[in-house]
Amino acid sequence: MTTLLLVLPVLLPILAAAFSLALVRNGTAQRALTVAVLTAVLADAIGLLVYVDREGTTVVALGGWSPRLGIALVADLLSALLLTVAVLVALAVLLFALGQGTTDRPALTVTPFHPAYLLLVGGVGLAFLSGDLFNLFVAFEVMLASSYVLITLNAGGERVLAGMTYTMTSLTSSLLFLTAVGLVYAATGTVNLAELAERTGGLSDGVRSALAAFLLVVFGIKAAVVPLHFWLPDSYPTAPAPITAVFASLLTKVGVYAMIRTQSLLFPRDGAWWLIGCAAVLTMVVGILGAIAQDDINRLLSFTLVSHIGFMLFGLALFDRAGFTGAILYIVHHIVVQAALFLVTALVVSRTGTAALHRLKPPVESGERPGPGRPLAAALFLVPALSLAGLPPFSGFIAKLALLRAAVVDGGAIAYSVAAAALVTSLLTLYAMVRVWRVISVPLASAAATAGGRALTVGAAAGMVAVGLAMAAWAGPLVALTERAAADLSRPADYREAVLGTEGGEGR
Repeated sequence: MTTLLLVLPVLLPILAAAFSLALVRNGTAQRALTVAVLTAVLADAIGLLVYVDREGTTVVALGGWSPRLGIALVADLLSALLLTVAVLVALAVLLFALGQGTTDRPALTVTPFHPAYLLLVGGVGLAFLSGDLFNLFVAFEVMLASSYVLITLNAGGERVLAGMTYTMTSLTSSLLFLTAVGLVYAATGTVNLAELAERTGGLSDGVRSALAAFLLVVFGIKAAVVPLHFWLPDSYPTAPAPITAVFASLLTKVGVYAMIRTQSLLFPRDGAWWLIGCAAVLTMVVGILGAIAQDDINRLLSFTLVSHIGFMLFGLALFDRAGFTGAILYIVHHIVVQAALFLVTALVVSRTGTAALHRLKPPVESGERPGPGRPLAAALFLVPALSLAGLPPFSGFIAKLALLRAAVVDGGAIAYSVAAAALVTSLLTLYAMVRVWRVISVPLASAAATAGGRALTVGAAAGMVAVGLAMAAWAGPLVALTERAAADLSRPADYREAVLGTEGGEGR
């Protein structure tokens, strides 16, 4: 049972991607297969989360090999929680794409969307569950290959150029990652994360610092940490709207997850880390200033995505249980809210034909009657926008409050400096979101899509907004869960014991 829980989130999407290629002449069957598989993976991820919360860190050694020699899949509360939220968002975005027609390419015999999308989900699952550095590298490569296909769907010259920028940057990061894996193996003789947690402590301070910095650069590129963020605002906005939503929600968070996992497990430290603190401040401020300067809504949201990666680094910089709690809570909140914002924006752009703020007029200024669809569009955008800005009682406020409380507990100059940057960034985020909200009220009923398509697109966007509200409504259990996940991160010895105590097959 445990083996299935851990293996299915990776194996099922990859096998389904292969089977989907055999259904290229039957679009209906492809769509049904993709929805069914993601629904099954979501159910499995929820079951895994419940199991891990009850039983503790769970390990499966594939092929019966010892985790020291073979491939191990490991699920603790952090990876199980992020896997569940990621698959939920992937399913919602898939439904939106089906309603919008993004998945269909009538001019071609082969429709690459479904195999690529399933591979992307499989890669995300492998990244969260991987127990060694090399398979984490493989997961990033699976995501890269599938994301290039998705980002260039129905591509013109501009989109191909953006796809090449994205791919070349990702390949550079992958080359650096592979180099880092080689250096880690040369220094320690292993790439298993649990075993590395034992052996990195015996390295000299200089070697440990160099390896930690190398991995930070690798994952900093993938997470779009300033100044390594240059590729994101030029790549994400050019992709089809649902693809932009899933990329913004998931791919950068996988980079942040890898950063948190490796630094907390392999290079634990006492006290706040000034290097990550500076990166957090720089990411927050540069990202939000870039957002304010934008006229295109998608580019504005892409820059706010960069900015709010800094809040996740905020928690990592504190490097204690309270900081980890805030970082995990913010990741979960941001995955959902960012997806909601991009999906609602996609609704507006599909109905107006433009993402330029100066070409969208507020209803009152334009003299138009509001119409029945306008309040819905405004509400669907306003709720996640206020949450992103950190206003109560939304999930963003809860996540930011957790980070600020962690800074107060820490009480150091680094913590207070990052907290001050976070407050300023939140105010500027509110300003940026209000700029968009003033002009985003459009009549959703004016779409040229079919009634069924409108129902799927609006329903998917509204569903993401509802999930964000549910996170705020059940903040107590969610915060408690993230606190338990942070406690696991703060006890790397427990992770080592859970993995290395497994001789083969299933672990506890």
